[in-house]
Amino acid sequence: MGGVSAAALLSGSAFAEKKYDDGATDTEIKIGNTFAYSGPASAYGVIGKGIDGYWKMVNDQGGINGRKVKFITLDDGYNPAKTVEAVRQLVEQDKVFCTFNILGTPPNTAVHKYLNHKKVPQLYVATGASKWGDPKHFPWTMGYQPDYNTEGQIYAKHILASIKDAKIAILMQNDDFGKDYVDGFKKGLGGETNRIAKIASYEVTDPTVESQIIQLKDTGANVFFNVATPKFAAQAIRKAADIGWKPAQYMTNVSASVAAVLKPAGFDNAQGIITAAYLKDPTDKRWADDAELKVWRDWMTKYMPGANQADANYVYAYSVSFLMHETLKRCGDALTRANLMKQASSFKKFRVPCLLPGITINTSPTDFYPIQSVQLEKFKGETWDLFGEVMSAEST
Repeated sequence: MGGVSAAALLSGSAFAEKKYDDGATDTEIKIGNTFAYSGPASAYGVIGKGIDGYWKMVNDQGGINGRKVKFITLDDGYNPAKTVEAVRQLVEQDKVFCTFNILGTPPNTAVHKYLNHKKVPQLYVATGASKWGDPKHFPWTMGYQPDYNTEGQIYAKHILASIKDAKIAILMQNDDFGKDYVDGFKKGLGGETNRIAKIASYEVTDPTVESQIIQLKDTGANVFFNVATPKFAAQAIRKAADIGWKPAQYMTNVSASVAAVLKPAGFDNAQGIITAAYLKDPTDKRWADDAELKVWRDWMTKYMPGANQADANYVYAYSVSFLMHETLKRCGDALTRANLMKQASSFKKFRVPCLLPGITINTSPTDFYPIQSVQLEKFKGETWDLFGEVMSAEST
């Protein structure tokens, strides 16, 4: 028997021994993140609130394998220096088991090396930068949403296929978020990058992007690619309309919320904008009787009372939390950080509620991109309208 006692064998503990790293006990799993509850990206703050509401529901239902989730979320104002301070606090003082869905490319970049050095999982980050899928160099970091590079390629290919004599103007946030999209976009254009008439960049600390939109219109471009976070994306759409510029408009998925971007921009100004989707939009009538969104609406009503159910950021919060919930559940009683990453990297065609039909979660030890498919949609009336087929990185 190799030294294992008969009592241990009878109890099963020889095979199902409980194992814990920091942040996990018999009764609790502690996870943390930072979010922009203030500052230039504060429109995303609702995601952090939604995640908090999700864990409240989980705890009300008895927790995960009998353990309650303690979720600690700190405001970093989308400021990387504050992210560093807050994440150090989460790891060194609060002793969280892992970080989950930290928001933003610059904030995640600021703690990327630190978390990997400490071997603390940086899971399902709230950014689609392509660097989050690099298990060889950063085995403790994994993204969630489709990566910006692939999304950029899909827009470029759609423009080449559908717009005659395309002359393209780009508004770009001047950081890794913006650069990733533009790099993918150029890749998608292939030998036709000379179609880009101008790229105007802005800093997240800028008050407006109005002067950039005037410069872009002056190029005579007939296509506008809006690579901006919600506040600036809405400003850009509104300004283009104010100055009578009517290009074909493409906008990144991260700013596709009807409540946070399109409504403030003005529905009349947003007609015909194209974006890429991977989640069901709560304003789209086709999902009016959808079973998954009905469950989501019931959850919203109970755990997010008074919140705007037209804000797709809450759908994102629910879906990414569902995946984290499942990942923790699969760990069983082996709540070690290594096992958490092992579970995160072994999903096969896993269905997360509110993803578009045909899109599933797939990961492996060498593939840290959980979602690699999107479908294009066009803004029509007061909602998005899906068109075409589900496309993946391979099919671009």
